[in-house]
Amino acid sequence: MEVKKIGIVGAGQMGNGIAHVCALAGYEVLVNDISQEALDRGIATVRKNLDRQVSREKISEAERDEAMGRIATTLQLKDLGQTDLVIEAATERETVKVAIFEDLVPHLQPHTILTSNTSSISITRLASRTDRPEKFMGFHFMNPVPIMQLVELIRGIATDEETYKSCLQVVENLGKTAASAEDFPAFIVNRILMPMINEAVYTLYEGVGNVRSIDESMKLGANHPMGPLELADFIGLDTCLAIMNVLHDGLADTKYRPCPLLTKYVEAGWLGRKSQRGFYDYRGETPVPTR
Repeated sequence: MEVKKIGIVGAGQMGNGIAHVCALAGYEVLVNDISQEALDRGIATVRKNLDRQVSREKISEAERDEAMGRIATTLQLKDLGQTDLVIEAATERETVKVAIFEDLVPHLQPHTILTSNTSSISITRLASRTDRPEKFMGFHFMNPVPIMQLVELIRGIATDEETYKSCLQVVENLGKTAASAEDFPAFIVNRILMPMINEAVYTLYEGVGNVRSIDESMKLGANHPMGPLELADFIGLDTCLAIMNVLHDGLADTKYRPCPLLTKYVEAGWLGRKSQRGFYDYRGETPVPTR
């Protein structure tokens, strides 16, 4: 099936990035969120990021304007029922995602493919709560979406080949690269990345190094573009903790036990860049380590 119109649930960090790349690739895009403020903020971010691409001569002004013209917004989830592909990019909580799919299903066209941008939750389990598990997939973009090249495509136990091929075609049309992953906790990227971040937090927790020495060690000693604690702040410490809990619960292995210090930061509301404090304090001109 050829996908022409894409519905996106959520206008936040991931949702607006997905809208950006889909519109730029020529798809008609309809974005839904629960408040007009969230939609306005998301569309403003798309515009700002497209402007940045124009200034860097990655795209033309005409391409920017055409992309913006392909994006529409709605406060009504049911409006997404008229799209060919829905990408859910709501918060990383299973109860929220299940509620969205249950509300959306009665309004879908028979051919509509449902996908989730989840970074760790079981695709098979999410699919089982819909009327079309064979037309359900994990469609996991990396952050920031306009820059990162990879998309993980995750098949649930019931996902059919036609659905996989349709989603693969979309990824290729976006100019990105697909990695096929099996439906096990955290898939490929976060199965490897999150335990590394968690281990960096343990290294801090046990006093082996401070925030700056840990990040500098991995940047200069392992050639990572960002240190693991800096990266955790960028992702969101609540998201990191949620993924570690999925790994720990799903695989029942103590090596995935979330570091108590990570839990403490989340309990304090120090979630990283989005809350202005995490392993670094972002309230001044330059980030300052908090430990």
